[in-house]
Amino acid sequence: MDISTPTIIIDKDIVLKNIQKMVEKTKKNNMAFRPHFKTHQSIEVGEWFKDFGINYITVSSVSMAKCFANAGWKDITIAFPVNILEIEDINKLSEKIKLNLLVNNLETTEFLEQNIEKSTDIWIKVDVGYHRAGIPWNNFSYILEIAKKIESSSKLNFKGILVHSGNSYKSSSKSEILEVHTEALERIGSLRKKFSENSFNSIKVSAGDTPTASVADDFEGIDELRPGNFVYYDLTQLKNNSCSEEEIAIRVACPVVSKNKETMELVIYGGGIHFSKDVIQTKSGEYIFGYLTDEVNGKWKPMHKDSYVTSLSQEHGIVKTDKEHFENIQVGDVLLIVPVHSCMTVNAMGKFRLTTGEEFEAKCS
Repeated sequence: MDISTPTIIIDKDIVLKNIQKMVEKTKKNNMAFRPHFKTHQSIEVGEWFKDFGINYITVSSVSMAKCFANAGWKDITIAFPVNILEIEDINKLSEKIKLNLLVNNLETTEFLEQNIEKSTDIWIKVDVGYHRAGIPWNNFSYILEIAKKIESSSKLNFKGILVHSGNSYKSSSKSEILEVHTEALERIGSLRKKFSENSFNSIKVSAGDTPTASVADDFEGIDELRPGNFVYYDLTQLKNNSCSEEEIAIRVACPVVSKNKETMELVIYGGGIHFSKDVIQTKSGEYIFGYLTDEVNGKWKPMHKDSYVTSLSQEHGIVKTDKEHFENIQVGDVLLIVPVHSCMTVNAMGKFRLTTGEEFEAKCS
């Protein structure tokens, strides 16, 4: 393996299977598919989506929208509440592409009405259970006030409500994921009814967390799906049963720089600046920053549950392993590690290599 520094490795075949599976699910449920590109952040990987007929996407920032617009994408939703301090860049983007924006308060809506230069579709961010951002689903009077403000504007077009059941990431089983999803669907149904009672009969609903998108089969009331992490998956998704190990398309290759025979630990070149500090915890209470896996004849083997990254500092990672692996692994070897959170790992690293050897920018900039 011609690697000397921490390097993201992506298996394209697995990625394509993951995309195909989500495309088929959205078609089966008559939903638009607007994948979130914040996970891979790659112009190259974006082209793989085009091969499946995808021509509109989601991003998480104005800067990411600018990058993908420059790469030829013409219909982009920024699934992050509008930062009014970026209005100049927002207006420039709106001149080039169909830009869809997100609001979650009246102040931002009024600002856009006064400062947006081109007719723009607006989504209202609604919280259906995650409690991170958005207007609480049961505060319909405020949601309706914003909807009416958008509707009365000559430059703003009310598209509908955008939700994200991020609380599904805290689930530990498919049944718990489906409980989160069912609750969200019930709240979406209630909102649709109230909108209809107030003469809003054609609103759209956009939803987009990977766990429910991966596990659920019923998407009644949802018009558009925006998952992102599914493209690579990771240990977090595996832990909550959103995916199988075979669907995880990402590894991080890290050189071994030393061995400690007394503690049976390895020191790797691979720390928080490469993996981020996201962690999972086992039932026994151990903290895991990544599991080791092997490659044989170009294929990844199952993870070693007894060999894992137990701590991270800036550049260093500490790997605990059993006696057999410890003796077989030498200083200068390169280990393959399955990361906890692929989105954060990609953002930290910036580049990736395919299992076939080609290298690409992993961070759109």
